[in-house]
This record gives sequence, C-alpha cells and structure tokens, in this order.
Amino acid sequence: MSRAATPAIAALLAAGVPHEVLRYHHDTRAESFGEEAVAALAGDGLVPDQIFKTLIISAGSTLAVAVLPVPYKLSLKAAAAALGLSKATMADQAAAERATGYVLGGISPLGQRKRLPTVIDSSALAFERVACSAGKRGWDVALAPENLVALTHAVAADIRVLG
Repeated sequence: MSRAATPAIAALLAAGVPHEVLRYHHDTRAESFGEEAVAALAGDGLVPDQIFKTLIISAGSTLAVAVLPVPYKLSLKAAAAALGLSKATMADQAAAERATGYVLGGISPLGQRKRLPTVIDSSALAFERVACSAGKRGWDVALAPENLVALTHAVAADIRVLG
C-alpha cells in the first residue's frame, strides 16, 4: 500500500472506509474555497448541498469543528449549543491551522492533528454520500455521511442558515 497523500486520506484508509478522492484544479486566486469546490464538483453526481465546508470555531481556549453545506452560513449559536459550549466565534486562522495541521482552504474534518469536538449539519444524513475536504486545496473526498460522523466522533445538528 502506498503512502496516503494527506492525513485525511490516511485516516480513511486506516479505518477501511469506502471513499472516492475527487480532485480539481485549484485556482490560487480563488476567494472562496468552498464555492470553488462547488463549481468544480457539482454536476459530477453531486449537488451543491452535498459539498461540505469545514470551519473551525472557538469558545475561549476550546476549538471545535463545524461541517456544513457550502451554500449556507454557519449559525455559531446553533453550533455552540450542539457542542455544549456557551458561545462561539470563528477561530483565528493561525490557531485553526495549528490545531488541525491543515492550511485554510484545505482543512478536512478527517485526520486532524488534534481531535476536536465536531458538529456536522444534520442535512448530511439525507444523502447517500457527501464530499468534504481531503486535506489539500483542490482535493475533496466523497463518503457516506454516517462514516464521516463516526470517524470524526461528531454530533449531528441543524447548524446552517441561508447565506
């Protein structure tokens, strides 16, 4: 077996979870990594609501992960409540990168440097498969949402609001 390209893919391989790596050209001028993924992957058997972004949130000294469909904005209040936190804000980029081991735009909920409390939007469970970052800009991974929840030890909750 060859070495996995990213820690996220290594985590999937180690767990024996069926998945598909979806690669697309990453434009270094892209302003929204999620929208770039939707533009590249929607129509390839996926609809925009199946393509998820990974956001790192902060509650004081606690960092956590929120995973939700790209077309939506995160309800910080709902994410905090789902994770048992009093309130949350978006994490500082440097703190997010340090905790996860990934760079912004390539943060995967899988294979992070530290296991962070995770909430995944419950809409994921309505699909046979969802896509999320594979740990590198221009790389996503498609997998069953139940496997994503299990591997990240996540809770599922409604954390999205219309953008």
